[in-house]
Amino acid sequence: MSFDIKIAAYILNSVTNQYSLKTLADSYLNVDIDNYLDTEKENANQISLFEENKKEINKEETTKTLMIYKLKEVLEEKLKENEGLDLFEKIEMPLVPVLASMEYEGVYVDKQELTEFGQKLQERINAITKEIYELAGQEFNINSTKQLGEILFEKLGLTVYKKTKTGYSTDVEILEKLKLEHPIIEKILEYRQIAKMNSTFVEGLIPYINPYTKRIHSHFHQTVTSTGRISSSDPNMQNIPTRIELGKMLRKIFKAEKENQEFIDADYSQIELRVFAHISQDEEMIKAFNNGEDIHAQAASKVFGVNIKDVTPDLRTKAKAVNFGIVYGISDFGLAEQIGVKRSEAKQYIEQYLKKYNGIKKFMDEIPKKVKETGYVETMFKRRRYVPEINSSNYMVRQFGNRAAMNMPIQGTAADIIKIAMINVYNELNKQKLKSKLILQVHDELLIETYDEEKEVVKNILKNCMENVINLSVPLKAEINEGKNWYEAK
Repeated sequence: MSFDIKIAAYILNSVTNQYSLKTLADSYLNVDIDNYLDTEKENANQISLFEENKKEINKEETTKTLMIYKLKEVLEEKLKENEGLDLFEKIEMPLVPVLASMEYEGVYVDKQELTEFGQKLQERINAITKEIYELAGQEFNINSTKQLGEILFEKLGLTVYKKTKTGYSTDVEILEKLKLEHPIIEKILEYRQIAKMNSTFVEGLIPYINPYTKRIHSHFHQTVTSTGRISSSDPNMQNIPTRIELGKMLRKIFKAEKENQEFIDADYSQIELRVFAHISQDEEMIKAFNNGEDIHAQAASKVFGVNIKDVTPDLRTKAKAVNFGIVYGISDFGLAEQIGVKRSEAKQYIEQYLKKYNGIKKFMDEIPKKVKETGYVETMFKRRRYVPEINSSNYMVRQFGNRAAMNMPIQGTAADIIKIAMINVYNELNKQKLKSKLILQVHDELLIETYDEEKEVVKNILKNCMENVINLSVPLKAEINEGKNWYEAK
């Protein structure tokens, strides 16, 4: 079996992001490769320049090979000690060819449509710019924090919430607070959203379209996030917005390449909450998922003390924020900011939630204690994250540690589950000798480019592989959609 020392080192310590051969040799072998090579070069002075250069090249490659071989032995032993060998051999290493295949296949992009989309965005940017100038009573650089601050707070006299040595703060949180004070704020927020969309996802994507394949071949990484989630770069395909309409429209340019092809998209439904229910063993949450209830409506009923039939969309939205907020260790201040209520009210919501879901309360109380005893938290698949921050004397750092400790077992287990699903889907497609290819993974979502005649088979493969990864106290659910482009399939 293949052995990747970088991936092995990542499993042993996922928070460092330092996995070069030099760093690993220093950390695990106590060897400085540079000094070692310099010492060997001094011994080569008696031979000809050609032979010396040849020897240096051979010596460097031989040294690297030797270091890799020695590191393999040390890292493998440490993986056994940390109960991480199964994670390495059964998840991370089998995932390597899956990600390699996804990078090779890429996603087809309609460059003409992307360009036209960019032109429409630019037209809207120009129109909004004129509206902002009219509301401000003068022209100025909207992208300049200094000039924008002077317009908003000196000329228009809006409320100053934050000022630094360099000038007025005009970040999105400040602008959201100013929405009702002047119509220019809505226009500035819209301008920023569209301008970012144009620069990041139109102008930013065009250079990545391969001129020969007409596809974008993103890079996928296994050793970046501390929770085990796969990340994407050059370009970051996981960063395309899904909630705003413009982001959804952008997905139209990602298409099945041929007329007889379609996209099949599969997305885990509320996977983190389902994992949370299992790990915490909270009876109420488990019962809701097993009965097929609306988990957010159930939470609203319990938190706000109303019959589930009387839960309004507004109450459900607030309960949803609490549900997901608890997973990420949200504070009463953070929740208050998110749903637009007073801090005392948000605190009451959280307290009521934990009172009704006592399994979750118990889980939240026990996690910090376990971390202080062991120094780490882990997923159901023994993926560890060390949390030294939890013992910090700095309150903010300590709170971050608490949030990381609470979130890691949930988000990390969800990450492990999607990885296993990807491996199983990839292997099943190959086993059945299908032409369909797994081409993209975005968080809890998998995208396959399939042929019309293979469509139903692929749907079954996705559903079976994703829903049967592991037996939890609640069912895993994968929602399957199809379409000629990513927008339709999502």
